[in-house]
Amino acid sequence: MVRAVYPGSFDPVTFGHIDIITRSAYMVDELVIGVLKNKSKTPLFSTEERVNMLKEVTKDLKNVTVKEFGGLLVDFASQCDAKIIIRGLRAITDFEYELQMSQTNRIIAPHIDTVFLTTSLQYAYLSSTTVKEVAGFGGDISAFVPPLAAKKIYEKYGISN
Repeated sequence: MVRAVYPGSFDPVTFGHIDIITRSAYMVDELVIGVLKNKSKTPLFSTEERVNMLKEVTKDLKNVTVKEFGGLLVDFASQCDAKIIIRGLRAITDFEYELQMSQTNRIIAPHIDTVFLTTSLQYAYLSSTTVKEVAGFGGDISAFVPPLAAKKIYEKYGISN
């Protein structure tokens, strides 16, 4: 069985994330979405909220599970018995950072490989930060995130849409 981990903060989940999740799910027997609990960041959504949102938007993908994690990604991947880490790339700047991280992970855990997927062109510009900024000013984010995420984002900002 081929199991992979797709990690991220997913604050909030975007159509770009869903693109990578859907494509990855077809490549492996099981995909574990790892929602990072990062103590150095102040997310819009709690880890539990992000996990629940991801569970809802991926419910039709039967080989996808969602779990939270903290600490080293390779430790989480090992705990999940995953041999592959999936990383999405939007631009060359993503690649530079991700390459460095994948090489570090390879030194720490040589039995785990990293696979890079470029996001579909229609989502190449999209980031969770941009979504939050647009939503914070009351802008329309329906082209960026699933309806459930849009509803919850607007609620966080006290905006009725």
